[in-house]
This record gives sequence, structure tokens and C-alpha cells, in this order.
Amino acid sequence: MSVMQEENVTKRNYKPLIIAVTIIVNGLVVLLAGLPGVEGFDAFDVHILPMFNAIFNSFTFLFLLAALIAIVKRKVDLHKKFIYAAFITTSMFLVTYVAHHFLAESTPYGGTGVLAYIYYFILITHIILAAVIVPLALTSVARAWNMENERHRKIARWTMPIWLYVSLTGVLVYLMISPYY
Repeated sequence: MSVMQEENVTKRNYKPLIIAVTIIVNGLVVLLAGLPGVEGFDAFDVHILPMFNAIFNSFTFLFLLAALIAIVKRKVDLHKKFIYAAFITTSMFLVTYVAHHFLAESTPYGGTGVLAYIYYFILITHIILAAVIVPLALTSVARAWNMENERHRKIARWTMPIWLYVSLTGVLVYLMISPYY
């Protein structure tokens, strides 16, 4: 799309929505981290939810990788489809993550030595970047929707590798802590 066509697109201000969603999502995660879980909940084994988290993160990673390959090959429509798929699996992750942390108490990591240092490094960087990726991903999509292609490219150069890292490390965190559920 040319610069002239970009100027003809009615631009929407997504900033208030991005700020609200970022505050709600990150606030909910922080709030749930301090809750003890629902005592006596036995409708199903809540420890299956982290496995779903890892599955959704795996799909997010694969969709993002496919989106990256598609855009490198200049297949914009395919890129969009994979990005939307990544948003869907990330949203599904968020639902199962919130449900697990609402229903179950936190599981401590039981490993020791070098593995514990590796686990906590991955976990801490994952948590920090997961909080950062919310507004980055939403801003990237908003800029694409507004046809602000150059601004979209500039932020997507940061968004894509961070989102890939967050989705991959989410799986690694699960694999490392799963023996302790």
C-alpha cells in the first residue's frame, strides 16, 4: 500500500483500549499470584491446566514462527492469519493460566543447584517480558489495522522476538516445573 493509500485510511485511536487491556491482564496476573487458590476444589484436576498452558504456548510459538516466515516472503495475508491464530492461542493460554492460578495454589520449583538457577532465570525473564508483550503485541496489531505500515514494522521488530521468547520460555517453565505438580 502506498503512502497515499495509507493516508486515506481512517485511523482509530486504540491507545485507551491497549492501556486498559494491559492494566487488566497484568493486574489480574499479579493479583492471582498472591491468592492461595480455591480450597477443596475437586470438579477436575486443576494441575492439567498448566499442560494446556504449555500446549497453547507451543502453538503460539509455531504460529508466530509461521507469521515471521510469511512476512519475510511478503505473504501479508498469510502473515495476518498466523498472527490472528497466535492471538487466539495466547488468549486461550490466558484463560487457562488465570483459571489455574485462581483454583490452585502456587507450585514451588523443587530443583536445586544449576538447574534451579536456570529455571529462575528463565522464569523471571519470562514473567517480565510477558508483562511487556501485552502492550507491544496490541500496539503492533493496532498499527497494522490503521495501515501505519512503517510504524508497525518498527515495533514489530521488537514485538516478534519478545513474543517468541515468551511463548517458548512458557513451555520451558512448564517442562521444568511439571514434575513438582
